[in-house]
Amino acid sequence: MRAKGSRKGKQAGDVGAGKKMEKDADNLIWGVNAVREALETRSLGELVIQKGKGGPRIQKIIDRAREQGLRVRFMPPDRLRVPAGCRHQGVVGRKSSAVFLPFDRLLQQIGDGSEDISRLLILDSVQDPGNFGSILRSALAAGFRHVIFPRQRSAPVSGTVARISAGAVSHLQLCRVANLTEAMKSLKKHGFWMYGAVASDSGASIYETDFSGRVALVVGSEGRGIRPLVQHHCDHLVTIPMQSDFDSLNVAVAAAIIMFEMVRERRG
Repeated sequence: MRAKGSRKGKQAGDVGAGKKMEKDADNLIWGVNAVREALETRSLGELVIQKGKGGPRIQKIIDRAREQGLRVRFMPPDRLRVPAGCRHQGVVGRKSSAVFLPFDRLLQQIGDGSEDISRLLILDSVQDPGNFGSILRSALAAGFRHVIFPRQRSAPVSGTVARISAGAVSHLQLCRVANLTEAMKSLKKHGFWMYGAVASDSGASIYETDFSGRVALVVGSEGRGIRPLVQHHCDHLVTIPMQSDFDSLNVAVAAAIIMFEMVRERRG
């Protein structure tokens, strides 16, 4: 009886795993031509190349993806997650749930005043899809319209992120960049002040900080916070004062609190 029950459990697990693989496959595009076309329409959130694959056509795809700020990963064939028997040619693209704004276009909008851009959200290495989606949802609610994040150290803007964001990804201008610190330098030249969110006494209270003018809020990863080099390029560090020694606010919750305080302070 025990062996029979174990067999049933295994079969149920196999069915669940199979459904998950089918769902993953729905978000994938494979093959050189199909992936190249998807790149031209900027409909990919991530590019995966099979380790050991190369050649001029694949290299052009890699170069094009990097030009767009797309995350590129190299993986063994058994981790490509494509359906068995498909002819993927070592090239797999994961569909994105958003259209991305090129960083140079964002700078152009800021420079020529074609859009009223005075608040930016910068996410440094937020890799959990749940936190990523929650932050995007709060950003839209707080009135932030532009979000910048690195292509290599962020969760892809997948269907999961879109669902958790409650559709916010469709209303935000999302911008992926190859080098976050260089992007911050460029924004400073356009008059933006960088406010880095930290969970320590080294930051000033958000309730005593002047957030007027052009401001960018920098939020770090779930575990380590803002990377040292990124923090070095912040003009100010800010923190949420706690009423006790308990300081383990979820990054999505902390980001929401600070964004709404920035808006409240400006309106006040």
